[in-house]
Amino acid sequence: MDIKVHGNDVEKALKSLKRQLQKEGLFKEIKQRSFYEKPSVKEKRKKREAARKRAKALRSR
Repeated sequence: MDIKVHGNDVEKALKSLKRQLQKEGLFKEIKQRSFYEKPSVKEKRKKREAARKRAKALRSR
């Protein structure tokens, strides 16, 4: 990941960094890993996320 700072505008660069991290799902993953998730719950969540991703892909077609 590469963030460029133009004209000492650190706040704008930080904002774009946060946006990219959120887009990649880093904050979501950190939140999930902070607590133990039972394997059955994890499997259900993954299936739910996959279904949501498939539905979104179908809508964009």
